[in-house]
Amino acid sequence: MKRRALSLSLALLLAAPAVAGAVEFTPQELARATALQKKLVTLDSHLDTPANFERADFDILAAHPGNLLSQVDYPRMVQGALDGGFWAVYTGQGDRSEKAHLDDRDDGLQRLSVIHQLLAAHPDTFEEATTPADAARIKAEGKRIVYISMENASPLVADPSLLSFYYKQGLRLMSTAHFLNNEFADSATDPKGPEWHGLSPAGKALVQQAQKLGIVIDQSHASDDVFDQLIAMSPVPILLSHSGARAVHDHPRNIDDARLKVLAAHGGVIQMNSYSGYLIDNGASPERKAAEGALMGKYGDWEHMKVADGAKLTADLKALDAKYPVRKATLDDFLAHFDHTLKLIGPEHVGIGMDWDGGGGVAGMEDVSDLPKITAWLLRKGYTEQQIADIWGGNVLRVMQQAQDWAASQAH
Repeated sequence: MKRRALSLSLALLLAAPAVAGAVEFTPQELARATALQKKLVTLDSHLDTPANFERADFDILAAHPGNLLSQVDYPRMVQGALDGGFWAVYTGQGDRSEKAHLDDRDDGLQRLSVIHQLLAAHPDTFEEATTPADAARIKAEGKRIVYISMENASPLVADPSLLSFYYKQGLRLMSTAHFLNNEFADSATDPKGPEWHGLSPAGKALVQQAQKLGIVIDQSHASDDVFDQLIAMSPVPILLSHSGARAVHDHPRNIDDARLKVLAAHGGVIQMNSYSGYLIDNGASPERKAAEGALMGKYGDWEHMKVADGAKLTADLKALDAKYPVRKATLDDFLAHFDHTLKLIGPEHVGIGMDWDGGGGVAGMEDVSDLPKITAWLLRKGYTEQQIADIWGGNVLRVMQQAQDWAASQAH
């Protein structure tokens, strides 16, 4: 299967109990934070929740607490005062054969279709947004905001002209690669190393076409060389939809301080992620990794599991933790990345992209219902309401507006 392997997510989705000394908030702090978020437009720039739309037993209008397969649903969005965000058309990287390219094309269109099915099925609860101004309007109408993004451009390899179709269907944010290299760009994590040393010629053409349409380019998952080339060639700021700080944890998926400063100077924004493996080194032993592989064989392909399997998986992972303990990222670990980046480049260039339903979540912040803890921490640190508004949505909407304004100027 080309999908995200179960073994990549097993150790990342089960949050450990709160640890001694972990940051805590009073009920008053959380109440103030929640009240503030309800006033602001609060967006997450990377929601993998559309993967759940294809599970027969998933109901977006029902709460699914404590289930490893679900961190985002309407009740918990309300509880966590999350207005919405960018819902991802994610496609796992295939083997790059001609058949795989066609499969990727079809998988991407299928994922796009289920997002539109959500919108059609629940028009009083969710609404598609395509411009920055749509966000405040949809929030004022009491609905949740659905921007559409693409994680991994592999669905476009077989037919790059599909980009214009995706744009007409609402695509406004796009990354080039995922865990492995593809025809457009090098990944930050391909064990084979760089293939193109950045973007391929086809990748550069794709980026240019996307920017002419007003689609924001997302650098997350791509290599440092891709970052450098995007900065050099882009007439508008770029976004990192779900990344971390390499100075805090030296992982190739994170970004170093020098590039963070370049990103800010170029007007771009990094949206901080909560994917445990990018926040810390969990120290998994070979035995632990082998046991995780055995669980993968038991449950099979991650994206084709039922939501009901999430409860069984929770129990299996607790048993695994007891036998082969690993360190699991906590809210403190997330805040370490967040704090470092805010201090380095300022709140005008930092936002939130937690990677919910795609591996995100830490002990103390297990799903979207916990998001007011971020706001409570920002208030405790002395950030102003305007700065918090920028972090929660203003910055990403500003980048989108710049991309759309530039595209309009070129069209005219």
